[in-house]
Amino acid sequence: FIIAGLGITASAKESYTFDPSGSTIGFSVHQFLGTTRGKFTNFSGRIEVDREHPENSSVTAQMDVRSIDTRIKRRDDHLRSAEFFNVEKFPRITFKSRSVKRIGPQSGDILGDLTMHGVTKPITLHVKLLTPMNETARTRWSVTTDPITRRDFNLMFAPAAESVSGISQTVAINIEIQAKRAE
Repeated sequence: FIIAGLGITASAKESYTFDPSGSTIGFSVHQFLGTTRGKFTNFSGRIEVDREHPENSSVTAQMDVRSIDTRIKRRDDHLRSAEFFNVEKFPRITFKSRSVKRIGPQSGDILGDLTMHGVTKPITLHVKLLTPMNETARTRWSVTTDPITRRDFNLMFAPAAESVSGISQTVAINIEIQAKRAE
């Protein structure tokens, strides 16, 4: 999220907060011949940008797992249940950056810790600036990751259901963040 406007000089860190009205935190997973897509509708995040020293930038984010939306209520209720996400015990998914590396003039990688279902694993966010950081105090980023594996986060159905479900172990994450300068 942070690698953003690295071509512009600034003397101090700038803080931005996610604007949920213009942002999407989504995922997709293959099942048999189709793809299930979903998103989290309740989330927040903060970006600290150091344009002179991008390696000092950081990002944190959290998603309310109860807000999962695959457009099928019955499936969403099942995903929230103790059999899968167990939202009563694990109500949030969080991300906290550990390092930032500029890859290109408008892109970079953010290595951080993703915590989901009580399990924390390292993950790299591949970030691309979509709109420049300027006086409008709003900016947009596109974020992808390498696919994550459900098993790594103990997100498995009962063994009998898992074997006949046809649901892939890998999940693609697709994020677009619109952020506004924090006041």
